[in-house]
Amino acid sequence: MKKSDTEQDTSALEEKIVPERQTDEELDKELQQIEEENRREEQYYEERRRERHERNLKRKKRQIRNRNLALIITALVILGGVGYYFRDQLGLQDKAEMLVAKAKEVIPGNSTQSQENTGSADGEPETEGKTTGETPEADANSTDDSENQENDGSDTGKAGQEGNSTGESSDTQNQPEQEVTQAAAEDVNRVMPQAAAAGAGIIRRQIRHEKKVLTTAKEKATQYDYDGAISLLQKDNAYVRNVHFQNAVQKFQKTKDKCVAWSPEQVTHIFYHSLIADTSKAFDGDYKTDGYNQVMTTMTEFNKITQIMYDKGYVMVNLYDLAELDEDGRMKAKQIYLPKGKTPFVLSQDDVCYYHSQDGDGIATRLVVDDEGKVRNEYVQDDGSTVVGDYDVVPLIDRFVEEHPDFAYHGHKGIVALTGYNGILGYRTDISYQTRPDDLNDDKKAWLDAHPDFDLDTERAGAKKVADAMKAEGWTFASHTWGHKNMSTVSMERLQTDTENFKENVDPLIGGTDIIIFAFGADINGGGEYTGDEKFNYLKSQGYDYYCNVDSNKYFVQITDEYFRMGRRNVDGYRMYYNPELLSDLFDASEVFDSSRPTPVPPMNGG
Repeated sequence: MKKSDTEQDTSALEEKIVPERQTDEELDKELQQIEEENRREEQYYEERRRERHERNLKRKKRQIRNRNLALIITALVILGGVGYYFRDQLGLQDKAEMLVAKAKEVIPGNSTQSQENTGSADGEPETEGKTTGETPEADANSTDDSENQENDGSDTGKAGQEGNSTGESSDTQNQPEQEVTQAAAEDVNRVMPQAAAAGAGIIRRQIRHEKKVLTTAKEKATQYDYDGAISLLQKDNAYVRNVHFQNAVQKFQKTKDKCVAWSPEQVTHIFYHSLIADTSKAFDGDYKTDGYNQVMTTMTEFNKITQIMYDKGYVMVNLYDLAELDEDGRMKAKQIYLPKGKTPFVLSQDDVCYYHSQDGDGIATRLVVDDEGKVRNEYVQDDGSTVVGDYDVVPLIDRFVEEHPDFAYHGHKGIVALTGYNGILGYRTDISYQTRPDDLNDDKKAWLDAHPDFDLDTERAGAKKVADAMKAEGWTFASHTWGHKNMSTVSMERLQTDTENFKENVDPLIGGTDIIIFAFGADINGGGEYTGDEKFNYLKSQGYDYYCNVDSNKYFVQITDEYFRMGRRNVDGYRMYYNPELLSDLFDASEVFDSSRPTPVPPMNGG
């Protein structure tokens, strides 16, 4: 019987429904399987993250251990290098070599055990993995690195990685000892050159330091400062092991023990004014020619005298080498110790101010500090251009001592006596240049008119720079009175005003002074002690402890509890022409006298 269309459709529908239900059940199972796989996958990744974290911790611990080992090895290398280099001085020849050998044994890869584990030609240690058929350590490290990357591959790749992870985790948890040794050896190979360089750098610096100390000590000894040289060496940490230091100290002490003592009464004092660089300008027949011929010395004469005195064994000292105040403020004589054949003398120069009145007369115009920090002169040439060179006492003595350091006792040079009314050292430092009082003289007015950009602070800064450089080179400053006053005849009121002017305008630039060198050589009394003298009492109250006049005698020294007093000998045209015998202990005037001087030299005071 044939079914109706309706029945046929229903039956067909029923046939389709049954497979649909079966498909849902299978889908549920598949979903459950997927969820299970996802769960296992999450467990897998969690396990991998944990293992990776553990490996990172172990790697960091290994790095810290290797770094510490490298630091220890570096210290051993440095100590070993220093000990090996100084083994002779320390008496550690055998111990130094043993220390180096022990340091080598500590280094991984250099020990006997490490050498036994080395199987390849290039010295790379074999791993247990190569011996037992397991994954080599290098491969395991490579796998570890790949595991740190995100893996988005198929399930098959994940399954393969899961299989490998078990073996890798096992390898990580059982790190072979050779891996630590190899890693440490690699770190050492990297650190050793740095350690060696550091050790070599320390040794080089120490060598340079010791050479410098020894050189400085020898320089001190050359200038007769044996105590200073010995103290410098003995205070240095290297003294206990440096045989050169020890030998030098013995040599310096022996030389000192053989020195001859000189008391202040045996020391002569000579002085100059500014030197004449160009005699054709100084001796040109004008009203200043006679004065220059009498009281000044030419540069040629000065250089000859300096060389002759050096050849005869003369050595410059200063007043502080002869006497000084004790703790109670009382002046006490000192002794100078020089090798046999050496003779101390004091050198000074007056009026180092380069007065306006000297312009154009063949004399330097001021002192400057050059680019090398050396004190030199400025000198104006015929064409009006200014050159820098050595044209006066200070730079000429500086250059001479550079070549003959034994000419300066303890590095001490001369005394520079300054006035102040035209400034100092060639700089217009007096306040009158700024205030321009009514009694300002014509020379100052003309100079100010020629220098409209004058600035007092700039001038003072320039003078102070030169003064500081001179003091650093061993020069000492003294007052020559601010206004070049005759202290034997000046009134007490004028003396006080003059002293105040010097202290206000000059002292701040030179750092003060306790030495006064009397202008014209005129002392405040006739030669007796200053006790009870009103002018002395005032000068002493102003801080002056050393007093110098001009005396024709070879020696004049007077020391009391209150002061030191010394006579000076003029070395100039007048003395060389009229009284050469008074200078014969220093030089032969006939060998020195400049032929360009007009003769006869005019007598003093017309008589």
